[in-house]
Amino acid sequence: MKTGFVGLGVMGRPMALNLVRSGMPTVVWNRTRERCGPLVAAGAQEADGPAAVFEAADAVVLMLADEAAVDAVLARGTAEFARRVAGRTLVHMGTVSAAYSAALHDDVTAAGGAYVEAPVSGSRGPAEAGELVAMLAGRDADVERVRPLLAPMCRETFDCGAVPGALLMKFAVNLYLITMVTGLAEAFAFAGRRGLDPGLLADVLDAGPMASSVSRAKARKLVEEDFTVQAAVADVLKNNRLIAQAAREAGAASPLLDACLALYGETVGLGHGGADMAAVVRAIRARSR
Repeated sequence: MKTGFVGLGVMGRPMALNLVRSGMPTVVWNRTRERCGPLVAAGAQEADGPAAVFEAADAVVLMLADEAAVDAVLARGTAEFARRVAGRTLVHMGTVSAAYSAALHDDVTAAGGAYVEAPVSGSRGPAEAGELVAMLAGRDADVERVRPLLAPMCRETFDCGAVPGALLMKFAVNLYLITMVTGLAEAFAFAGRRGLDPGLLADVLDAGPMASSVSRAKARKLVEEDFTVQAAVADVLKNNRLIAQAAREAGAASPLLDACLALYGETVGLGHGGADMAAVVRAIRARSR
């Protein structure tokens, strides 16, 4: 199938590049046009706007920042919406609220289109390597139709039932990720206050049973004080809020997540919203006396 890809940010651009390099005919668009350059150089076609993407593609992948961006690209709430989605498969890979995704699913299917939730676990590194993990939700036939186009971007996919099952699963995964990385940052903040060698702490952790690809990557950032973005603090804060909202709706206690919500908000307030999530250590240090 000919594929459209809209949203070429920190995650979207490497994902789309892997899609293009696999030989999948791909048309791309991004609000900041310069981001399309590497895709065009790799063989993609650049559209002059969202409408042109839908006209050219059988399936359209959305990797956008928020719900307002999705609505704008789809022209949702206008007559143009049905023209864009009818007869096409919308593959929504961004992170939004579960309620929003469920309502969008209903609108797309009512307009004659197909809708698949496909949020991913992983940051920029796995996106560049094509090793993301995707969670899929939607009608069985629709999910099977898009599985081949996800293969160049994702190492593994998991079926999560009906919409919004994939997003809820992503929330559970991210709850663990956020609290784990925040705990790691707090360990390094503690070590710093006690005069311990951060490199030695990283080595000890790496040798033990808690080591993982995430702990290694984030520990390296904490040792080197290099917060080049893999997963931005501002994006983590957005995810944290969505997960907290979903927890409240279900009546589920989320004490660790609530503590992280405060810390990532403080990190943004300190001016580090564009830094990697490991920069939460700066909010922890700011609380120290």
